[in-house]
Amino acid sequence: MRLPQTDESRVHDPLSAGRRLASRATAWQAGAAALVALAFLPFGAPLALAAAVGGGAIVAGGLVAAFMALGGGIQPAGMAMGRLLAGVMLKWVVVFAVLTLGLAAFKLPPLPMLVGVLAATLAFVLANLLKR
Repeated sequence: MRLPQTDESRVHDPLSAGRRLASRATAWQAGAAALVALAFLPFGAPLALAAAVGGGAIVAGGLVAAFMALGGGIQPAGMAMGRLLAGVMLKWVVVFAVLTLGLAAFKLPPLPMLVGVLAATLAFVLANLLKR
């Protein structure tokens, strides 16, 4: 007896699922950062830019963490955990570097930057809660 052919793969690829989740979370974070920047736009361009930089710092850090954690392919558990931890550490290095650059070099106001960071972080949480 011959089984019917389908287009569906019978192999579960956890890296593919992780990449989809990371890209969805990044899209949500970028959208939240853009909405916060638009909300600050009536108060002036520097405040809107600060909010965009704050949210963008989280988005950039998340992208770096995703590439680091998911970029190595299938590996032993110890290596995978090491890549995950390195990705998280590198994420926060990128976030703090972007925030420092925004505060020190561009003299952007800190409160809208913090609101952008919080909005992007909450968007990440929502994207993971609503992962359907």
